[in-house]
Amino acid sequence: MNHPANTGKAQKRKAKILLRLFQKHLDNPKMPSIFAVHYLTNTLMIDIQNLSFGYNRKKLLYRNLNLHLEAGNIYGLLGKNGAGKSTLLKNLTGLLFPNAGAIRVNGFEPGKRRPAFLEMIYFIPEEVNVPALTIKRYIDLFSPFYPAFSREQAFDYLEKMDVQTEKKLTTLSFGQQKKFIIAFALACNTSILLLDEPTNGLDIPSKKRFRKLIASIMNPDRMIFISTHQIRDLENLIDRVIIVDNGELLLNASLDTISEKLCFKTVDDWSDDADILYGEDSLKGKSIVFENLLQEDSKVDLEHLFNAITENPEKAKAIFNQ
Repeated sequence: MNHPANTGKAQKRKAKILLRLFQKHLDNPKMPSIFAVHYLTNTLMIDIQNLSFGYNRKKLLYRNLNLHLEAGNIYGLLGKNGAGKSTLLKNLTGLLFPNAGAIRVNGFEPGKRRPAFLEMIYFIPEEVNVPALTIKRYIDLFSPFYPAFSREQAFDYLEKMDVQTEKKLTTLSFGQQKKFIIAFALACNTSILLLDEPTNGLDIPSKKRFRKLIASIMNPDRMIFISTHQIRDLENLIDRVIIVDNGELLLNASLDTISEKLCFKTVDDWSDDADILYGEDSLKGKSIVFENLLQEDSKVDLEHLFNAITENPEKAKAIFNQ
């Protein structure tokens, strides 16, 4: 057991190191502020500043995108097909590089792919590719790259996802392969988990198991970022919504803020009211989304929210920027 005096000395040394880091930041304007903030507060965060990216420089997917993400949240990234959701995740992991602007993940520049960065982040793409290895062999080979990996958790998650086999991974169906990768990723215990269309290829029971697992591993020190167009699959899981369209960030808000600013209702009839952002016919009547001027309680419908924001971006910005 450490003596109290020794513990106090260690704390003082740590404080001096942090102060030196902060002083270096003050003396060096090129060092990103996100670096100093993380090391002084130990707060996990991603900062995107004026990001521009396009596979063709004449047609950018993103133009001057600014986005700030913090730990303790499950973010849902919503956008149309081709809007650049997968592209944004690949920029965050350093698989793609911005044409302009900067991305910092806890002070790291993703494109440099430093080992300390790679061991704290895991990315599951929409289309997974597995080698011709057994589950045990795959774990033996790849788990050492993640210091917090738990073999016990890995097999527990595999059991919960109903993936039990001694065969090579390449003999499994796409859905089984994806469930294996999800279980492995969760067992890596990285502080950042990025998932691109994670429910594609999963059957209904597996989607339910997936949601339960994600909810069970979440804690204030982790950040989960899910890109999807399968909104209904994740409606009760995410707590912050990000909507991008035409290279622009249209919304970044918590569900509490959304329900405070907007009201979601089903009515018998509705007129072309100026406050209505979106409306569609349903079996129960007219489903509408409108500005919540009377502070009514309603449940956020993510599909209707997405349509409301993308069809009336300027009106939505005015409401959320009040």
